[in-house]
Amino acid sequence: MATITPAQVSAAYAALATGQRDQVARHWHEDMRWLVPGHNRLSGWKNGLDEFLAFMAEVGRLSANSFRMDAIAVMTGDNASADVTHNVGNRAGEPGRILDIDVIHFLTWRDGKVIEGRGAIFGDGTDQYDHFWA
Repeated sequence: MATITPAQVSAAYAALATGQRDQVARHWHEDMRWLVPGHNRLSGWKNGLDEFLAFMAEVGRLSANSFRMDAIAVMTGDNASADVTHNVGNRAGEPGRILDIDVIHFLTWRDGKVIEGRGAIFGDGTDQYDHFWA
């Protein structure tokens, strides 16, 4: 087992923010899975890197690229990490529709790449999240 480092977690999210598949694939496994929480158009499992990247592109489109995750804390261990972020964004074309929630992502790693991720939202943020993406 490899101990994941905060630097690896940061590098994975930095690559994801580029939207460039070749950079993302350096940190996110081709066969990865990602569980989006909630009960909205984006919720559910995203299977494979391409489906995950399509999900991320939809997040950008629906938020007019305003969506961002501000890191609060990163915890790491053997082949696992958990990061707490403050997620904010504005819904495209709807200035009063704002996302402002705290989230934790639990990531499982294989061979230095994310193989599975699950998001969890704190408190009443789940309702806000569902309303924002509805």
